[in-house]
Amino acid sequence: MLFTSKKPHYEYLRKKWTARHRSLQNKLWDKHKVSLIGGLLLLTVPNPIALPIPQTIHAKDDILVGFDENAVLAKKLQEDLPEEVRPLNSAEEANLLKTLSSNFGFEVTTVIEGIKLNRNFGIIGGEQHLYRYPRDNLYAHAENTVDWAKYGSAGIAPGLGAWGYFSPSKQEFTDIDKMREKYYLAIQTFLAPGFAENVAKYRDFFKYRKMLVINPKTGQAVVAVVGDAGPAEWTGKHLGGSPEVMDILGLAGGPRKGPVLYFFIDDPDDKIPLGPVKVRSES
Repeated sequence: MLFTSKKPHYEYLRKKWTARHRSLQNKLWDKHKVSLIGGLLLLTVPNPIALPIPQTIHAKDDILVGFDENAVLAKKLQEDLPEEVRPLNSAEEANLLKTLSSNFGFEVTTVIEGIKLNRNFGIIGGEQHLYRYPRDNLYAHAENTVDWAKYGSAGIAPGLGAWGYFSPSKQEFTDIDKMREKYYLAIQTFLAPGFAENVAKYRDFFKYRKMLVINPKTGQAVVAVVGDAGPAEWTGKHLGGSPEVMDILGLAGGPRKGPVLYFFIDDPDDKIPLGPVKVRSES
């Protein structure tokens, strides 16, 4: 189990769940003591009726089984992050990179091939769907009625993403193309240090670059790719997320924006799948 070395967190959860378990036992006894006593008497007569074995907690670690480990991570992130949403300093970045790499089981970083973003802590806003191939349409993005109900209202952008279509034609459209559009980010690539001096290099580097995005308030996280450039600085937002990305982050409702952490994933062999990601469980 993660964070077992963090005794204050563990002790707090253990005491909370133990107290709740004891309270439920007392209430059960007060309400059903006559029935319970009758049941015990049945055990003393010949050929007793077989009773079901109650599901009880046998070990102290069992009280944390099923606990949302991403929420535990969120508590840790809230302790380490500044109250205001601003660019992080090198010490803050190093601490977060260590925490996230350890918890998710893959390496996250701020720099790859000497390239880094202008920031890694900012406000994300909801984006529209993108055209995936010529003559694509909004209805084709929904695989079922649930998809349409959740994501159809986001609409589809009138123009193409920064790298054009995800596939040159519907016939050549692959599952990889579908996943890239489904879990895409709009990143302010144009604000990356050195971009203006190396436009072609940076353009190729950022195309479908894999990233980890985390909602630090809840721990909800997603692996996504850079599929577009933006948003503009005047919007007050620092990156954008597809309808599916925003849903996974828990930011699809209300103002459709909120603070997130976002880092490069060092995955040269492309082994880490796109989509929602959970904190790695340890036995």
